[in-house]
Amino acid sequence: MEFSIATILSHLSDNKLVAPKVLEKKLNLQDETSIQKLQIALDALERIGIVVKERGKYRCPPQEDVVEAKLRCSSKGFCFAIQDQESTDDIYVRESHLGSAWNGDRVLVKVIKEGSRRRSPEGEVQVILDRANPSLLAQVKKVEDNSYPQYHAVPLDDRLLFELDLVPDGQDLESAVDHLVHLEVLRYPLGDHPPLGRVTKVLGSDAEEAADTDIVCCKHDLPRAFSQAALEQAQALTPSLDETALQNRKDYRNLLTITLEETSREQDSNPFVENALTLEKTDSGNWQLGIHIADVAHYVSPDSPLDAAARQRGTTVFLRDVIIPLLPQAVQDCASLTPGEDRPAVSIMLTLGQMGEIQSYEIHESVIRVDQQFSYEQAQSFLGKGQDGNTEITPAVEMLNELFFTLSPLVKAQRLQRGGFDIELPEAQGGFKDEGRLGAVVVTSSLPVRSLLTELMILAGQAVGPHLQALDVPGIYRIQQISDYTEIEDLMKLGNNLGLELELENDDELRPQDYQNFSRQIAKSDAERVLMFFLKSTLKLAKYSTKPGEHFGLAENSAYSPCVSPGQRYADLWVQRILKSVFHKGRDRRHSRAKEGVDLHSNSSHGKINWNVLPPNLASDYEEQIASFIHHLNERDKMVEDAENDLKGLKKAEKMKERTGEVFSGLITGVQSYGFFVEIEDLLVEGLVHVSSLKDDWYEYRARHACLVGRKNRIAYRLGSRVKVQVKSVDYYRQQIDLVTVSGATPATDEDFDND
Repeated sequence: MEFSIATILSHLSDNKLVAPKVLEKKLNLQDETSIQKLQIALDALERIGIVVKERGKYRCPPQEDVVEAKLRCSSKGFCFAIQDQESTDDIYVRESHLGSAWNGDRVLVKVIKEGSRRRSPEGEVQVILDRANPSLLAQVKKVEDNSYPQYHAVPLDDRLLFELDLVPDGQDLESAVDHLVHLEVLRYPLGDHPPLGRVTKVLGSDAEEAADTDIVCCKHDLPRAFSQAALEQAQALTPSLDETALQNRKDYRNLLTITLEETSREQDSNPFVENALTLEKTDSGNWQLGIHIADVAHYVSPDSPLDAAARQRGTTVFLRDVIIPLLPQAVQDCASLTPGEDRPAVSIMLTLGQMGEIQSYEIHESVIRVDQQFSYEQAQSFLGKGQDGNTEITPAVEMLNELFFTLSPLVKAQRLQRGGFDIELPEAQGGFKDEGRLGAVVVTSSLPVRSLLTELMILAGQAVGPHLQALDVPGIYRIQQISDYTEIEDLMKLGNNLGLELELENDDELRPQDYQNFSRQIAKSDAERVLMFFLKSTLKLAKYSTKPGEHFGLAENSAYSPCVSPGQRYADLWVQRILKSVFHKGRDRRHSRAKEGVDLHSNSSHGKINWNVLPPNLASDYEEQIASFIHHLNERDKMVEDAENDLKGLKKAEKMKERTGEVFSGLITGVQSYGFFVEIEDLLVEGLVHVSSLKDDWYEYRARHACLVGRKNRIAYRLGSRVKVQVKSVDYYRQQIDLVTVSGATPATDEDFDND
């Protein structure tokens, strides 16, 4: 098994000595070569003082002036180490202090020179924790050396300032010369030895000839295949449940159960169905909503080959028609909540009041049977049917109407009352049924039923998070930090220049209610699509945390746990494991002699527990394991978000390449000293008008008024102005669209000429 320095250090602490044998087990190292690599790494870490060896065991003492950071380098060769914590200084790293580190690598940096008011602190890389570039996109070139041809690879990423020697490895490298290739890095720079690579796939003569999904997968090193061990384990699984398993589960097979998926069963013969819904009215007039989640943890055990694959991937990747799953298809087939078949589930049974508020809940391992599956389109077409009393409808359609015509709007009203907001976009984001990485509810005019389903799915996280917190067991929570004020300020300037009134209710603090107000204001604008897209871009990605915290997009200040996608997100799988451990190994009373205990399945237990629910050793092990991978999951989410956005960018660049020379109407969405950015409104495509293309005058940048002003002609290109632009050129791989103006400059004012 491959491992990184970061993985090793995640299993070490300052106050506990860990034996190499324990590390081998935690890292699932089974072959002699991997064990030898571990010992080499430990010896090297000991030599540079990162770890300390005592009595044959290891610990990791705190290091003074050493920080963990991610390298961000420029094409000009200078690099900064960016720390994870906000409000911390970026650390300048000279090329001579990089060692063999590359752009994107996660490193430990020792501060060697303190910063000042005008200068950043300086540092040097001590050790590389994680390599960001195990593979690369590159162009092959041929170098004649003493009449013997050598082949080098030049990375397409101009922030990687080196060439790699290529190993033939049985391939005809001559035919790959001047072609775009995907290559595996076999050796990173070592002393005077250059990096070494091996071509794994020739993608095409250039980026435009290559398939866009291949470019994205190769650029971001997205795995397209599973290990043989994981595939064999998946093939050995069976969906059948024995009688013993059934006896220990709540039986909800008698409840009318439906599912909603992207496609109907007729359109897709084998969809992965993770969630199902039930709904009943209680005698008191409340609702009992059942959110049933496929019991993926029943099939994927910790520290197994399947678990290792899921942990490394972190999340499912949605690249339009190409989906890179978290788990092999055979696991999905077993866990999927297939209509007409008995399936194990984890069921969250919520009692909701008449205004849609959560009153109580229970969480159980269960067995369910789906009665009917709807596509989103089918569900949308059925909404409102039978309201006139003339159309005969089935019980399943009646439930659909009750769920999405009555209950979901009430639940949404609860969220909006807290200050939550909607983001209206042309299409849904990703394939998750809850708020996903964006952290906010997306509304699409074509399929409003999807956002109504999201309202219900969020309830699951609002129940599970507080339950884990109240039981004081290890948990994984999703938080979302407040957006950067500078980005919101840019949006407010743009909106106000377009005649809106975008302002904060409290100048000292940005709150979710401000986004709610912005969203309502933007809906009135004739530039709604552009402004809403801008609003979305200001949101920070939701992150995983071991501690509860604020979730900005949901206006949620209490604990919130992701749990509805255990087959598509590794964090959700672990939340499911923790719940199942509580049910099987949790103590429902302080000691065995106590006559009465609490119900660990229900929120009725909250506030009544003053003992350790899970055995201390198990709880400690869970905390250690979660701490070892939670940063990795956040990094994977960021990388996957970049990959999905990359594909969208390539699609847009391809579209605009075909329309080079055409003229479009656009909105100026950003102004800088080097030019201004124009969003082509109909296509939601952004391009740059470089200041050098403005030949009619010398233009000066006025930051205070967000405009470029001509010295002689006294015209301005300002934020929020509409212009006509022509597509001049398109760099497909870099997704850069160069525009030139056709018309749209406005007269400058005397204020525009004031010095900033």
